[in-house]
Amino acid sequence: MDYRKSAAPVTTITRNSELMTKDTGNIYETVIIVARRANQIAVEMKQELNKKLEEFASYSDNLEEVFENREQIEISKFYERLPKPTLIALQELEEGKIFYRNPENQNRPK
Repeated sequence: MDYRKSAAPVTTITRNSELMTKDTGNIYETVIIVARRANQIAVEMKQELNKKLEEFASYSDNLEEVFENREQIEISKFYERLPKPTLIALQELEEGKIFYRNPENQNRPK
């Protein structure tokens, strides 16, 4: 997913808990769904950042030489300004982009 195009807010906003729990009917289940999705997003973002920063890695043995690479600093600052994974996950939940299932509810007779 391209997190740069996410409509998620950068800061925390007040949300209506009734709207968030309309599909699950349970705030705790909703929190678990959002937390698991946020963990997935965080792992993806971390892998992407590490891949980009790996280009600048220096494998020399001399610890006294420290180079400031402007591009590396800009990439790091860019990722710091992105919305946090939790906020992205909450936005996805509101937009109905998260697929989830509860095996306990699937086995119950209706």
